[in-house]
Amino acid sequence: MTEIFSGSFTQQEPIPDEAIEAAVSVLRHGRLHRYNVAPGELGETALLEQEFAAWMGVKYCLAVASGGYALATALRAVGVVPGDPVLTNAFTLAPVPGSIASVGAQPIFVGVTEGLTIDLDDLAAKADQAKVLMLSHMRGHLCDMDRLMQICDTAGITVIEDCAHTMGAAWNGVASGRQGAIGCYSCQTYKHVNSGEGGLLITDDEKLAAKAVMLSGSYMLYERHLAAPSPEVFERIKYHTPNVSGRMDNLRAAILRPQLCDLDAQVTRWNERYRVLEEGLRGTPGLTVVERPEAETYVGSSIQFLLLDWATERVNEVIRRCGARGVELKWFGGAEPTGFTSRYDSWRYVESKRMPASDRVLAGIIDMRVPLTFSLADCQLIARIIRAEVGAVYQS
Repeated sequence: MTEIFSGSFTQQEPIPDEAIEAAVSVLRHGRLHRYNVAPGELGETALLEQEFAAWMGVKYCLAVASGGYALATALRAVGVVPGDPVLTNAFTLAPVPGSIASVGAQPIFVGVTEGLTIDLDDLAAKADQAKVLMLSHMRGHLCDMDRLMQICDTAGITVIEDCAHTMGAAWNGVASGRQGAIGCYSCQTYKHVNSGEGGLLITDDEKLAAKAVMLSGSYMLYERHLAAPSPEVFERIKYHTPNVSGRMDNLRAAILRPQLCDLDAQVTRWNERYRVLEEGLRGTPGLTVVERPEAETYVGSSIQFLLLDWATERVNEVIRRCGARGVELKWFGGAEPTGFTSRYDSWRYVESKRMPASDRVLAGIIDMRVPLTFSLADCQLIARIIRAEVGAVYQS
């Protein structure tokens, strides 16, 4: 009998009861705006910032409306202006080049390796073309951050880390988001903490932190932040920094705070599922498992594998056959973007040059979400289905 998987690839776990109770409390008192607090009240958003800063071991944190907004705010804070070139990954999601375009800057794409990380040789070759790198840790894969920072420090490049898929990850023990000047995180439903939408920005630089707070729309209420610089820092920049409102509200912050307390345990659960899938796929003819470096501490909330040098119709057949058995795969090699699977040549508002080596990798990337609603037995079943269908098409 042919095995079928009947689970959902988009169904997340319920919001924890403690988070629901905190959200209801906010709804009952009605003070949703982050600066609308009662006398002596600290506010859920300010507390979330303080707690995330402590969890990350960083001085400053700002909660905002989305991960994409955090990226655009980071660009403005480091001084990117219209027309500036900004280096970024060829393999990333649309909000990354979108944030660069939103401030009028020009993305310059850097290639991708078979490890699905930024091509550091290509970065070194392009290091003289821009003064800012927006580094996307796409789908949770961390490059050799020691070498990357050496390249960027030597070239005078400021690094902004897009950590939408790496909240809880690390390179050689250094948390993702702590090596660059600014780290940006997403709290969108399919990320590691879920408020539907939302973002977090961290930095140890007091001027960048103050500018980010002002940019987010503080209306001179910056003293109500608990993970921000002293008022003296704001006095130096407050009249010269525009308000580009994008604050997080107290409702979403209330939902996130209990989830942050559980994040370490959730990371362990994701990685248990990831390892079952990885071992189930390893050794499949025609399929390349993306090996994780020893220095990388990852969060396996999604898994990728490569069908390198496969013809388009054969990849489509794998996706069709797996889909017929309930396994939802996404492919980055399609001619047209579908859902989130766009590539650097999909973003036609950007002038880009072909990168044949990267195009080969992109054409082979297969992606799959790993919700925590999956059991380990589910993951074993999914791996068996993928293995069988890849093998059938490969041998046909």
